[in-house]
Amino acid sequence: MLFLFGCCCLLPACGLVATTCLVTAGVVKTTCAATKMAGKSACFVGDVAFDVVTAPLHWSFTHDGLESIDGVSPREAIRGQRVRSAPYVVNGKRYVPMSVAAAREYRKEGIASWYGAETYATRGGKMTANGEAFCPEALTAAHKHLPLPSIVRVTNLKNGRVLVVRVNDRGPFVVDRLIDLSAGAAKKLGYYEEGTTRVLVEVVAVGPCGATGPGGAGQCSS
Repeated sequence: MLFLFGCCCLLPACGLVATTCLVTAGVVKTTCAATKMAGKSACFVGDVAFDVVTAPLHWSFTHDGLESIDGVSPREAIRGQRVRSAPYVVNGKRYVPMSVAAAREYRKEGIASWYGAETYATRGGKMTANGEAFCPEALTAAHKHLPLPSIVRVTNLKNGRVLVVRVNDRGPFVVDRLIDLSAGAAKKLGYYEEGTTRVLVEVVAVGPCGATGPGGAGQCSS
């Protein structure tokens, strides 16, 4: 089975200190890494790293309607590392993410869309719901209920293409859509022009693999 990976290199390369992550049995071996540069870390899947860069807190969110996380302002929740499985409110609607234990067993089919076109023209940049710099070409995704961050394997059921992506954002907030992939991920899965496709989403690892902020990267959970 073919796996496709990528990274968003927003900062110069720096030294990595690797730690082993526990992952969902039988899927893929994952390694986390903390970096020696504040604000940047990486999560390895096989031999390829997902670069993770902390966004400046003044950046706008990818979803303007994000009102609160864990009962406080989104920026306060990010600063206090309160995002992982915390309830949040978007456009007046409250969402409750699943627990890490539930996420370990997550496997679901549904409709995937993609986002990121508006970010290409954004001055400065956009920030994900867990405080990372959003890169439209990186292999990332948004999900309403998975803990942030999580790593998932996405299979395009229309063409059989498979991709492993890092879930670091919330969305899509459209009825009957399961996951919102970055523009770059949608291109690799072969549905960028079509806009949506039917996919199978399976959790590979649950954070804080590659998590940013105080404390750096930590162990993943199987």
